[in-house]
Amino acid sequence: MDSTPFVNRHLDIPLYQQLYQFFKENMHAGRIQKGTKLPSKRLLAAQLSISQTTVERAFEQLAAEGYLLSKPRSGWFADYDGGDFVHSEPAASPLKNPHRQETEPMIDFHFGHVDPAHFPFSAWRKSTVHRLDQDGHTLYRPGDVLGELELRTLIADHLYQSRGVRCSPDQVVIGAGSPVLIHMLCHIFRPYAAIGFEDPGSSRSRALFEVNHLQVLPISVDDEGICMQDIQQKQPRLLYVTPSHQFPLGTIMSINRRMQLLKWAAAQEAFIIEDDYDGEFRYSGQPIPSLQGLDQHNRVIYMGTFSKSLLPSLRISYMILPPHLLEKGREIMSLYKQTVSSHSQLTLAEFMRNGEWQKHLNRMRKLYKRKRALLLEVIESTLGTRVKIRGGNSGLHLLLDVDSSFNEEELIEKAKEQGVKIYPASVFYQNQPPERTVLIGFAGVSEEHIREGIKKLKAAWDL
Repeated sequence: MDSTPFVNRHLDIPLYQQLYQFFKENMHAGRIQKGTKLPSKRLLAAQLSISQTTVERAFEQLAAEGYLLSKPRSGWFADYDGGDFVHSEPAASPLKNPHRQETEPMIDFHFGHVDPAHFPFSAWRKSTVHRLDQDGHTLYRPGDVLGELELRTLIADHLYQSRGVRCSPDQVVIGAGSPVLIHMLCHIFRPYAAIGFEDPGSSRSRALFEVNHLQVLPISVDDEGICMQDIQQKQPRLLYVTPSHQFPLGTIMSINRRMQLLKWAAAQEAFIIEDDYDGEFRYSGQPIPSLQGLDQHNRVIYMGTFSKSLLPSLRISYMILPPHLLEKGREIMSLYKQTVSSHSQLTLAEFMRNGEWQKHLNRMRKLYKRKRALLLEVIESTLGTRVKIRGGNSGLHLLLDVDSSFNEEELIEKAKEQGVKIYPASVFYQNQPPERTVLIGFAGVSEEHIREGIKKLKAAWDL
């Protein structure tokens, strides 16, 4: 490398994150080519007068995202090939030149991000190394097509304790993200041809059903959840719902509506796909049991993911199949073999077994609860009655209905001009999309940027 990074101790950005940003942007710009050896942790720490732990944390985060590769007894090497991907030009970094002010980075309220600064890289690394030492001689073997039994057992135990889900490890199926599992379900249910789908609902999940040739029937949502009247009118044999935190509205399905839904499914011999995509994050009231836990007739397929509570890049999701669908499920999964590497699954199992998973989850609940409270407070004090908040009681995002002459597209564009990225709500609707509603995620935004970002929205929208 020709240049040494600069860290600014006067910034609110943690030092390890400044290092992470420096290397990431230099790889994107092509200044650090794939295969380039980076300075050692000891050398960088000495040059920058920081601890080796700070350097190690930055390197581990880059490695987790696929930018760096650690070679035993050789060091750290760039593993990013810019030619493999298409990227927009990254925002200028405040680390490149301490003598002049650079363009400020965009404040991104993306609803799919998590807080990267609090991931326990050291504990994860220990779990990784431990399983390599313990199981390295067996990792060459193909694993169970449903996933590693050890991880499936831990997931079943965790779900029973936390969400009231009742299942055996044999019913748990591991997949490389929810899209893989949805694709599998489409193969199981393709003869049904149609699926009832919340409107509004996840645009990505809806598109997955559509590309797999299922007809998507929009079912409206009210204050208690998905509408029974619409379901009874359209009579789908398959239904997709997000009852614990309806996406994107944030509605929590009432216990009465849950029981009505289960009664309907049993009477019609229909199946319900319950997507509990961020069920770990609820901030007020008592949690309502999952649909699967209330189901007495094996009509519910439960889905969950580690993307929100650990890292999106981990790509480990799971679903619980009713017993009478297991034979078909195993038949289809055998075509894929394992979609998540055995080592990744065993690392996660070790992470859960030694208590690190629960400790991390508890920390993140407290952190996200604090961020959510701050966001609500700043919105109320800054934007006042000119916005209406929806979905603030759980999850990692909320909706803002904006009282403005600007439409949705203009609200987003004007926010971008002020250095803030927010997202449209209209894409989640099949019928009657809102005209002035935007979606804001807060998990991956620092508390300082939450304050700054909302102030910039006030200026952008002339509120």
